[in-house]
Amino acid sequence: MSKSLRLSEKWFRRGLWLVAVVFASFLIGLGGTIVGDLPKVETPLRLDDFLDAAAATQLRAQAKDLRQAEQDAQTALEQAQLQRSKARSESQAERETFNNWLAARSVTQRSEHDPEVLARTQALDQLKLAERRAQQAVEAQQQAALDARQAAAATQARLSEMEAQGYEKMAAERRKVELRVFLYRLALTLPLLVVAGWLFARKRKGTYWPFVWGFIFFALFAFFVELVPYLPSYGGYVRYVVGIAVTALVGRYAILALNRYLERQKQAEALPDQERRKELGYDVALGRLAKNVCPGCERPVDLKNESIDFCPHCGIGLFDHCGQCNTRKSAFARFCHACGASAGVKLARE
Repeated sequence: MSKSLRLSEKWFRRGLWLVAVVFASFLIGLGGTIVGDLPKVETPLRLDDFLDAAAATQLRAQAKDLRQAEQDAQTALEQAQLQRSKARSESQAERETFNNWLAARSVTQRSEHDPEVLARTQALDQLKLAERRAQQAVEAQQQAALDARQAAAATQARLSEMEAQGYEKMAAERRKVELRVFLYRLALTLPLLVVAGWLFARKRKGTYWPFVWGFIFFALFAFFVELVPYLPSYGGYVRYVVGIAVTALVGRYAILALNRYLERQKQAEALPDQERRKELGYDVALGRLAKNVCPGCERPVDLKNESIDFCPHCGIGLFDHCGQCNTRKSAFARFCHACGASAGVKLARE
């Protein structure tokens, strides 16, 4: 087709295609902004919206208090362990001193030291008693820390179970929200696709075809880029079913279009040569000839063979002779390429 166009017309068409692309880009930008803002019509989901507010608040407060009690018990346990270590050190030091003193007394065997033995023994007993009390305090703090830790774990487990149920409810609601947002997108893009199909069928060759094609590009982008990636899956069933439906619709349209085309071709081939030539547009005929196909039936023809003047498939005239200079020329040319005479000269003479 492009070989049959004037040079300026080629550049004009390229410029108009650029207009179509630019128009589509702005429409795509606007559509993308609108589609991107569609999820904002739904209220953002929060976990607390799916929990018993009073019970969750109470459990969280209990968990916080029990964690604080656990930290306090751990701090008290560390203090008790420090006191126990101190009592053990003092008792051990006193025992070593007493043992050394007893060893020295056994050498001297002096009876006046007996009261001191009793006093040192009593002091050592007091230290052992303090050590036992420190040990008891450590054990009590260990028990308190264990109780606080277990209570905190039990409360956290109840809270986690409640939150797990809330997450399940929130996930189910999120799926519903995603489906609603998808339906919003579908309600926006499907009419665009329908309008684009109508424009493609009726207006794609009209005066304002750049805007028509720009809108078609925009509708296709909105459907396949802004909608299809968000199509709910449900295990793949929805996407496969939609794919089958779209393929069936497109295939049906293609089959019907092919059958209509073949029927038109049969009807056209049954017409007389002159009527068939009138039905063909000048640019269409030259474009098909440039591709070495018959303008009438679009089957391949060896146009370089000068002995072929008619299509061997449909019989339409491909070449004739100028009525002015008798030069062999294309039957679809409006003027003779050798002398410039109008193609109607021959008809006038006849």
